[in-house]
Amino acid sequence: MPIEGSKETLIILHGWGGNAELMLPIAVPFYNAGLNILLIDSRAHGNSDSATFSSLPRFAEDLGKSIDWLKNQHPNICHKIALLGHSVGAGAVLYATSKRNDIDAVISISAFAHANGMMTRYLQSLKLPTFLIQIILRYVQWLIGHSFNTFAPMHSVCKITAPILIVHGKEDTTIPINDARTIINNCPKPHIELFEVDDAGHESVDKFEEHADILIQFLKKSGFTIK
Repeated sequence: MPIEGSKETLIILHGWGGNAELMLPIAVPFYNAGLNILLIDSRAHGNSDSATFSSLPRFAEDLGKSIDWLKNQHPNICHKIALLGHSVGAGAVLYATSKRNDIDAVISISAFAHANGMMTRYLQSLKLPTFLIQIILRYVQWLIGHSFNTFAPMHSVCKITAPILIVHGKEDTTIPINDARTIINNCPKPHIELFEVDDAGHESVDKFEEHADILIQFLKKSGFTIK
């Protein structure tokens, strides 16, 4: 979604099972504020190719390739780059940024603090015994080729120097608000902010859109040129 004359771009990444189209409502306010927008589909999502499995590291790899493509093909709109991700996509933008030095701001919406906690909660809801849960957790880490500690958002934020806004719905039952607070508490630095959204659940894109002005002001404070 290009804007003539704008030299700054926001790249948006969806969550698990989502796609670029589902993120359009949150993209529009940023576009109206004068930012170029790039929405992408991670592999095995939307219009992208299929894959044997999806994972947060793979989301981050796809995002990294998208950033590199944008900088190579459209360098004139990369004077400043911001990333916005939702859920697993939020964890992915944090993980990707933690390994780069060319991102100017990050907005994380509904990220989990650590995959171990998120998956344990889900597996416990299935009434699985503890020993089986531990086996499953070890298997998943083997399958994706990464330890959960490697890409945990609560650790990624500590490696990022760019401004970060952690956004989370207070009524999120998929990833509780305490995950967002854990991320902040694990790395209490002045460039990391937390915005808790009233009456918002995990998929409440409409609620996050209602507060787009706060997200846009965060980018403005971070040095982006906003209308």
